Amino acid sequence: QVQLVESGGGLVQAGGSLRLSCAASGRTFSNYAMGWFRQAPGKEREFVAAISWNGISTYYADSVKGRFTISRDNAKNTVNLQMNSLKPEDTAVYFCAAGGLYGNSRYLSTRDPDYWGQGTQVTVSS
Repeated sequence: QVQLVESGGGLVQAGGSLRLSCAASGRTFSNYAMGWFRQAPGKEREFVAAISWNGISTYYADSVKGRFTISRDNAKNTVNLQMNSLKPEDTAVYFCAAGGLYGNSRYLSTRDPDYWGQGTQVTVSS
């Protein structure tokens, strides 16, 4: 069992940066691929980024590639999403997710996660 709690959301101007963090509890955290998803008002939840269970590989949606960076610290049970050059279209609720025991970074882009956080709001003003 893995419990996930996000933090770091907020309001930022276009072009600015935010860093989201996800704190995980549960002794098997380090065995899961981890990812971030987002859901904008009136839209379906979409994949943003993921990192393999060992942190070696990462994978990004085309819409955030080159602007967002996902990382993890298995010793601290955390996964982070550094978001730079933010755009108004990045406005959404961002969710941390875990899934795929010993999964690679692409696992969560095509499969439903096993665990979800409660979400944190990111608002980018123009």
